Amino acid sequence: MRSDLIAQFDPDKPVLIAGPTASGKSALALAIAEAQGGVIVNADAIQVFDDWRVLTARPPAEDEARAQHLLYGHIPGTQDYSVGHWLRDVTPLLAGPDRLIIVGGTGLYFTALTEGLADIPVTPTSVRNSCEARLAENGLSALVSDLDEKSRSRIDLKNPARVSRAWEVLQNTGRGIAEWQDNTPPPILPLHQTTPIVFDAPKEWLTPRIARRFGQMVEQGALDEARANLETWHPGLPSAKAIGATELIAHLRGDISLDAACERATILTRQFAKRQRTWFNARMKSWSRISPQELSS
Repeated sequence: MRSDLIAQFDPDKPVLIAGPTASGKSALALAIAEAQGGVIVNADAIQVFDDWRVLTARPPAEDEARAQHLLYGHIPGTQDYSVGHWLRDVTPLLAGPDRLIIVGGTGLYFTALTEGLADIPVTPTSVRNSCEARLAENGLSALVSDLDEKSRSRIDLKNPARVSRAWEVLQNTGRGIAEWQDNTPPPILPLHQTTPIVFDAPKEWLTPRIARRFGQMVEQGALDEARANLETWHPGLPSAKAIGATELIAHLRGDISLDAACERATILTRQFAKRQRTWFNARMKSWSRISPQELSS
């Protein structure tokens, strides 16, 4: 079934493969690269960091030997990395000689690539600290009340991350985030110029895969990886968002058992996969959908 699917792809068009964690999208990217040629490019916000290879499920060395992989583990775990950074890294690759196969689970990367990204200035640490202090002292409603009407009507006012981001943008630039979004420049890779695929992975199929996967990560060295990061670990590091990192560090410090760490990380991964599916369903309705079960049959 996989070879039949790949044969339908235009070998001259970039391929975009989005999907929730543990759905098998990286395997499809590798199969396309081997069948039709191309360079595999990471579109996962955590796999860019160099300090959690196993835990973030970056492609293993044997896969990298079969096809060229770019933008994996190229950023120190101590360094911030945003969707804007990723777009700047991808842009010269699009102008290169190789056909790109862009694969990952960060929906914002794909929408920024194919729909455009507002060029909002970086938020200073002082503004971010002010936002966190106001949120802690007065609650989410205080941030909401400070927003401009247009931005309030557009964002999810129950989502602290969205509200905080809008508040920071307004405080830093004097313009609401909605105004910035309305002046978004054209995309660097319009969707019609690509073969866009999103994995339609149902919960009942994905959940047992997620449960098995974290145990496999531990067997493959995730705990050793956590041990290597233990001395420099801090929850505020950009790479600390890797699911399971906090739990494995807690286990190594004697705070929880390994079984408890694995169980907690598995729960967090399921919750993350649910958020990914929600994003894909809402923002990628025009993308071609494939069933991961069909690819494995």
